[in-house]
Amino acid sequence: MVSQFFGDSIFWIETHKIRPNPYQPRREFDEAGLRDLAESIRMYGLLQPLTVTRTEISKEDGGLVVEYELISGERRLRASKLLGLQHVPAIIRANSDDARVKLELAIIENLQREDLNPVERARSFNQLVEEFGLKHIQIAQKIGKSREYVSNCIRLLMLSSEILDSLSAGKISEGHARPLMMLADRPEEQVTLFKEITFKRLTVRETEMIARKIAVERARKKERSFDPTILEMEQKLSETFGTRVSIEQKQKGGKITIDFFTPEDLKTILDIVQSNRRIDPREVLEKNMTNEIAGIPPIAPLDDRSREEKKEDENTEDLYSIKNFSI
Repeated sequence: MVSQFFGDSIFWIETHKIRPNPYQPRREFDEAGLRDLAESIRMYGLLQPLTVTRTEISKEDGGLVVEYELISGERRLRASKLLGLQHVPAIIRANSDDARVKLELAIIENLQREDLNPVERARSFNQLVEEFGLKHIQIAQKIGKSREYVSNCIRLLMLSSEILDSLSAGKISEGHARPLMMLADRPEEQVTLFKEITFKRLTVRETEMIARKIAVERARKKERSFDPTILEMEQKLSETFGTRVSIEQKQKGGKITIDFFTPEDLKTILDIVQSNRRIDPREVLEKNMTNEIAGIPPIAPLDDRSREEKKEDENTEDLYSIKNFSI
């Protein structure tokens, strides 16, 4: 009867009585975003109630103490506390001591509101698999997605911690993960491509183009023996120009291909050729740091795919397999 009584009714609860959910999948909370949300709440009120569970704790003197555990709405709760609000609206769900149920509810609530970043979502799904033994198809059924969607989300965790941190912070998009995951067996190429994405602000299409090119070169080198001297020259030229360089050797002569993505890149390459100097990647990093100190926010690389292409990626059987890219 109690759970039926609570149902979807909204109650006003003291903020100090709400404890965080230990299974809360969300870990990233932008301070500037919280301040903006707090200002919005100050002007218009808290339009979306929190979701909590209710627990009654018996005291030694025979009395009862009521506590609440947050399921979803931590950003709203934090912003409300920034404003000094004493009470917040909340929907009370029937209490459950089942850790798996609490995690499932937290994930579902956050997914429905699109509050999780890709890495938080991947770790949440993986936790359901590793700790609670759920299969990908079971998770998919609970969240209303396909099994492929769940599997592809979890595969993101194969990326390095540096790349995952950038993905969490929104410095690169989830769309950039596809070509990066293609290079899982080539960590050096993966790191190089990741740095090009962040330093050169590559779009998803540009990133995929580079990944395809790497796949072509890999196939070419497997098909026939490749002169190690040519490989060494490619490496040295890449270091000199600060971009990817490939050499195609023919029976007579050959050709050199130098990648660039903006007119500025092309001008830099021309300057290097004319001045015979080598570009130092630290210059790019130093410029980014200078901009950050000056308060100039970094521009995240663009995901320039259409809505249909992004939707198609969700249900691709093996999103990060090289077989999905034509060579």
